[in-house]
Amino acid sequence: MDPATVMLATVVITALAFDFTNGFHDTANSMAAPISTGALKPKVAVALAAVLNFVGAFLSLSVAATIASGIVDSGSVTITVVFAGLIGGITWNLVTWLMGLPSSSSHALIGGVVGAALMAGGLGAVLFEGVIAKVMVPALVAPVVAAGVCYLGTVSIYRISKGAPKSLRSDGYRIGQIGTASLMSLAHGTNDAQKTMGIITLALIVSGSQSEDAGTPFWVVFSCAVAMGLGTYLGGWRIIRTLGKGLVDITPPQGFAAAGSSTTVILASSYLGFPLSTTHVSTGSILGSGLGRRKSEVRWAVAGRMALAWLVTLPAAALVGAVALSIADAFGGATGFAAVSVLAVITVCGLYALSRRTRVDHTNVNDEWTHDGAVVAKRPKRRTRERATSRPPAGGRSD
Repeated sequence: MDPATVMLATVVITALAFDFTNGFHDTANSMAAPISTGALKPKVAVALAAVLNFVGAFLSLSVAATIASGIVDSGSVTITVVFAGLIGGITWNLVTWLMGLPSSSSHALIGGVVGAALMAGGLGAVLFEGVIAKVMVPALVAPVVAAGVCYLGTVSIYRISKGAPKSLRSDGYRIGQIGTASLMSLAHGTNDAQKTMGIITLALIVSGSQSEDAGTPFWVVFSCAVAMGLGTYLGGWRIIRTLGKGLVDITPPQGFAAAGSSTTVILASSYLGFPLSTTHVSTGSILGSGLGRRKSEVRWAVAGRMALAWLVTLPAAALVGAVALSIADAFGGATGFAAVSVLAVITVCGLYALSRRTRVDHTNVNDEWTHDGAVVAKRPKRRTRERATSRPPAGGRSD
């Protein structure tokens, strides 16, 4: 197998790996609220989200020229830059997942590509106006707009349903949450799967495997849909726990308001062509639901950590992307790709090993938030056999 084919295959596998992490990283955006309120059982919720993400990937088959359109100079984009950018996005997704912090997968990928492009072509390779307009401004606007919409929605819901029977309100909120969460999952599959489809198609074009006007091959669409669906099914329980329990203790009315507000803001922004992160919108909505309910506790320390993660996303992913490109260029060709891949696998294994120290899954994702801002679950107690004889007291005498 010639080196060019090896490099192309590596980019395709890495892109699908990013799609996988995108799936479990963003499950919380649609399913944290219904899981927290009990509208859906945890495993049922992630299964529903996985199916809808898979279906959504087939609803829109238009292909972007590149994920960094308007972000970096197209002349600076090579297959090595694409590969390094993917490594940056994957690494940041896994780091924030380990910490239980919701962050934008789109911004992580853009950051990785920007860092690799900077290393490859210098400052002239990055279109900073595009970075400000497509990344920084939306990152500031999205949570504020979503929080405001959800605040008004939460206040209105409590006032409107004040005299309604409890059973009617409970069933209504449950059905409403399921409907809006399902719509968000479908939209997520439609939008986010396109990032990976565009990346793989771009790699095929750059490598000369297909022409620019050939469109997206069906195998690319299908493989991206499967990767995102599988990632979604794994749940991303740490981030679900943070959004569902760590930021606000969500009640059914708040969950309904949060899901409805997020869906409204995302659909409106798509219609107007304004790029927003689903992660930022969902987080802002949950925060707004806490502000809109009287005597509801909002954990501002957790919100502060989330905001810090959002600020660091672009430079952190860019740093990893730049380092990955440097290593790949230092070894050159397929050997450089292999060296970066080995380091990436070691990093992934290390992060996974750290995650096993405090497991969070469907069995404890709804446990009470007892540690201020930490996404940890109660460790299961180990069963120990009782000894037949007890240790004698200090005096050496046994009773």
